[in-house]
Amino acid sequence: MKNETLVKEFVLSGLTSNPDLQLPLFLLCLLVYMVTLLGNLMIVVLIRMSPGLQTPMYFFLMNLSFIDILYSTSITPNIMANMFSDIRTISSIACALQMFLFIGLASTEGMILAVMAYDRYVAICKPLYYIVIMNKMMCNQLVSSVYIAGCVNSLIHTCSAFSLPFCRSNHVNHFYCDINPILRLSCKDTFLNQVFLFVFAGSIEVGSFLCIVISYVYISFSIVRISSSRGRSKLLSTCVSHFTCVALFYCPVFFMYLRPNSAYAVDQDWVASVFYTVVIPMLNPMVYSLRNQDVKKALVQLNVNRILCV
Repeated sequence: MKNETLVKEFVLSGLTSNPDLQLPLFLLCLLVYMVTLLGNLMIVVLIRMSPGLQTPMYFFLMNLSFIDILYSTSITPNIMANMFSDIRTISSIACALQMFLFIGLASTEGMILAVMAYDRYVAICKPLYYIVIMNKMMCNQLVSSVYIAGCVNSLIHTCSAFSLPFCRSNHVNHFYCDINPILRLSCKDTFLNQVFLFVFAGSIEVGSFLCIVISYVYISFSIVRISSSRGRSKLLSTCVSHFTCVALFYCPVFFMYLRPNSAYAVDQDWVASVFYTVVIPMLNPMVYSLRNQDVKKALVQLNVNRILCV
């Protein structure tokens, strides 16, 4: 206990310490963050204002965009603020808050994608019962459950991580307060924390992924049974955007978290983390706006209405 120190702040490594790269990376992060905010805000506003998008699928998409806004805001501004700073310190409270938001929003996004897959399954495999099953109350309950589960999962990991004593160092070998780099600073054995990570976070992410896979297996069987090629292409078009977002989200998730500590590599982890925390929230609205015909039509109609009002 004599060697244990009460850590009041942590020092983040930042994306780079090379002065030649700081300005280009800052401008790149700023551009990506602005595109992320504008793209996701466009999706939220468009769905709220367009009568043709008042369906369960777009209600879940609106929540996905809202999560991406919070998700990106919890990480990217801090990265930019630390870009030109020689001492990249963050208080332990702010670090815990960042970890809580990151884990909570990441797990919530995974579950929202699973809910969206279930929505597509009901719409394609049980179209006659779609309105009955995916009613307004059911949609609200699903979204509320997802947010609550994400908060509970995040609270477990954040409390267990910051209840540990830190005596080795306060230097976090990462550009934000992720759970694995924080656990490596602890004096005590973190085996229990690793168990929590695999049991709770792993069960949520793997469970959500399995739900998506099972939904798409049934969807595939239903699409194969359709004789009309036009009908098959129409159904596929409603799933391509969602499936792309699923692939973008889960590939780095499984790479970063569902692996033993012995396989940890800092450089690889940083690349995956940048893609996972900064790039993906920007790509999701692009995927849906570029490939979804309903979103395109609603955007055109909204612009036409604004012109007519002027």
